[in-house]
Amino acid sequence: MTRFLKHQEILNKCERINEEYEIDPVFFDEIVDDLLNSELDTEAVILEGFQNLLTEIDNEIERMESFSNMKPNCFKGCAFCCYFPIVVSRMEAKILFRSIEQFSEERKNAIFEHWEHYYSNQKNKLAQAFTMDPEDPETKMEYKKLNLPCPMLDPENQLCMAYEVRPVPCRTYLNYSDPQVCAENHMPKEPFSYEFLYTYYFGAINELIQALYENGEEVFVDYPMDAWSYDYLPAWVLKWREGTLDEV
Repeated sequence: MTRFLKHQEILNKCERINEEYEIDPVFFDEIVDDLLNSELDTEAVILEGFQNLLTEIDNEIERMESFSNMKPNCFKGCAFCCYFPIVVSRMEAKILFRSIEQFSEERKNAIFEHWEHYYSNQKNKLAQAFTMDPEDPETKMEYKKLNLPCPMLDPENQLCMAYEVRPVPCRTYLNYSDPQVCAENHMPKEPFSYEFLYTYYFGAINELIQALYENGEEVFVDYPMDAWSYDYLPAWVLKWREGTLDEV
């Protein structure tokens, strides 16, 4: 029989991570350096850097889990965290959409078709969500109560339709306790967030774009303005679909 960690055990292990584990930024820095020294064209450097840096967050979490002897109990098809507010910068949104455009015709068309239904079916909930201040501490709970799925969530199988380039919040919220706590609560106390890793990832992707921009390369983002403009992911998708993503 599987033994799930209790809340206090998780807190103790996380405290040990905070006190004893040291994140080495060299893992993120090397990705940037290798790409800037590569022969890839500018768009390929940005898209590969984006995906590699996101993957490095997964790798860093695995290193911390190994250090603290924790194993997540999240499972395929569990979409609990896909109903939380996902906030990203305009820069990340543009790179995400450009990445999706590189998917196979079948795959990207499935996403675009899904969005047609999503923005029609979720119109009222989206209107409520867009009035919520993402910086307000109360927003996360109120947004979750809307039961508004992420626009990347496939309603058929409850899987992410852009899994390899899913944003940082989707990667950093993990449950080491009984999965049932997620099913029974809007905001369970047991899951742990590694969202502090966003600082390392964003610093690296910003460094990559900045280096290309200062070198006179044609980047497809409005740098630096896009790097510091944040909104909910469903709002960016809507603007992208409407062709207003570049409007301030």
